[in-house]
Amino acid sequence: MQDYFPSGQRLPDRLQATRLIRERLRSDGVLPQGCLRIEIDQSWRRSLDHGVRWDDEARLNLHEFCNLDELRDANRLLLDAAAPELEFLAERCGRDGMILLADARATILSVDGDASQLAALGIGDIRAGASWCESLRGTNALGTALVEGSAVAIDSGEHFLGQLSRFSCRSLPLCDPHGNPIGVLDLTREGELPLTLDGMSMLMSTAATHIETRLFDAYFPEHVVLVFHPRRTYLGSSWSGVLAVSEDGRIVAANALACELLGAARDALVGRHCESASLARTPSFVAFAEQGGMLRIEGVDAAFHCKALRLPRTMAVPAVREHAARPASIARDDAGTQALTALAGRQPRLLRALTMARQGLNNGLPVLVQGETGTGKEVVARALHDASLRTGKPFIAVNCASIPEGLIESELFGYRDGAFTGARKGGMTGRLMQAHGGTLFLDEIGDMPLHLQARLLRVLQERKVAPLGAGEEQAIDIAVICATHRDLQTMVRDKSFREDLYYRIHGVNVLLPALRERDDVDLIVTALLARLGAPHVSINAELAEVFRQHRWPGNIRQLEMVLRTALAVRDQHDDVLGLDHLCDGFIDGVCPSPDASFGLIRRHEDDLIRESLARHDGNVAAAAQTLGISRATLYRRLKRLQS
Repeated sequence: MQDYFPSGQRLPDRLQATRLIRERLRSDGVLPQGCLRIEIDQSWRRSLDHGVRWDDEARLNLHEFCNLDELRDANRLLLDAAAPELEFLAERCGRDGMILLADARATILSVDGDASQLAALGIGDIRAGASWCESLRGTNALGTALVEGSAVAIDSGEHFLGQLSRFSCRSLPLCDPHGNPIGVLDLTREGELPLTLDGMSMLMSTAATHIETRLFDAYFPEHVVLVFHPRRTYLGSSWSGVLAVSEDGRIVAANALACELLGAARDALVGRHCESASLARTPSFVAFAEQGGMLRIEGVDAAFHCKALRLPRTMAVPAVREHAARPASIARDDAGTQALTALAGRQPRLLRALTMARQGLNNGLPVLVQGETGTGKEVVARALHDASLRTGKPFIAVNCASIPEGLIESELFGYRDGAFTGARKGGMTGRLMQAHGGTLFLDEIGDMPLHLQARLLRVLQERKVAPLGAGEEQAIDIAVICATHRDLQTMVRDKSFREDLYYRIHGVNVLLPALRERDDVDLIVTALLARLGAPHVSINAELAEVFRQHRWPGNIRQLEMVLRTALAVRDQHDDVLGLDHLCDGFIDGVCPSPDASFGLIRRHEDDLIRESLARHDGNVAAAAQTLGISRATLYRRLKRLQS
């Protein structure tokens, strides 16, 4: 494994040296040569090019934050993949530092570690939603690691902003299975990093590899994920090569270690059959995965042990085996229909719209999904993709509202090496090219700047894209799904959205009803509980009635958080959620005006508790058994009665 954190040459009087450099900057505006490590020197010069002043205290507390819900929704795959590793690193960090996770634009997604240390730092922008891109804050581990495309160690005194001189940081970028940056992992501490924390560098490297491997599972649910290594004992470790492989043995993605072990660049591997990629005499990978065994594959230059990390999700369902003899297209059609039917619930109008959208996608028509915030527009888009003929191909989601206006063009179209100051070494593949062969999902299309709407329109018309800094255009084959909570027709009349683009994306329209307008909240609750890992848990009649009466301004997203909270506070033996599992704010503050029936329900419940206790002479255990609830739940309700 590569050395993710090379220490480089460290000056014994680094703090004094950087103070002298800043004095020179203040006096004559010149950054002297040879006084900083090469990568730090280059970053300082980029910071100057961006117009950052080393003494600009305002840049530490800009308080310009993204919408956290939208930010986290846009990075849900990364957050889910990173969660176990963040918890592990935070435990090891203790009181000595903080673990940060940021997205591909250096916007912080999460902060873990010692909260008291964070509060004492006095920097308001070390929090979720704050951007730490190098062009905004100067040299810093989060932003600089993404620009360099490699791990970065920034010791105290080496940050460009003088007020950050007391910090030491270690950061390394995270890549998706296609090799594009998806985020950055960071360790930050006030003062010098002691040897014990410097030793965490390898733990962070291992954590990064685990995150990237977990992303293969999220990106390629319909493929076999294969791990391999020359030594059998290394299989499944952070030293393994990882491949996503189609049923016929064709490579669709490879991690960096796979490229290193096979001695080929990622672009040279993807699309090739394993037999032509130094993995000769490979069996059917699906058959191999079903056996769950381990193979030794004789390659051209080396021998590898390999095993399937997991089965494709379609193979993990026993019902699929019963219909194994059916044509794949029929099985896929049935599975897609079932998924869309489950999404529609008891809404026949919605099911008809989803069915039409699926047919439209399969015939090259764009789909526009409209609905209030939190109604599940991305969930619908993913389901349509999975139910279409492009299932198993890339699904690339872009949230137009969460990307800063200055970055959305490079995010969509990509760029060549050296296309602009601060561009990542080697360039970046844009989301349009990443979606080639699959589906591009443009969420919150109504927030796209007008000048980019014109470029997008041309791409959708001609199906060709040119990265920034490149003269030639490349043909793309994509299905397009757009989504918005805005009234695009009104925006067209107000000249804030292009009319020609509106009619280009308005092929098949799917209007998602608000949760308060649906009569199948019970079905949605059941599906959410299963997704939250509690399929055995249900809600009682009183809580179901409250849910039906609620106006749900946050729609399904709000309902999911209410259920998540209720599951967290319940007694582990409670398999039925009730009113006592709701936070007070939900009942008293969020419900606009609970009607009289809610009060009657609660009074009836209180009467039953009193009657049961009287019948059993105050025996709590017996009363709880009669009521069908746990003793812990009964104690909570008694506490509420007494208050």
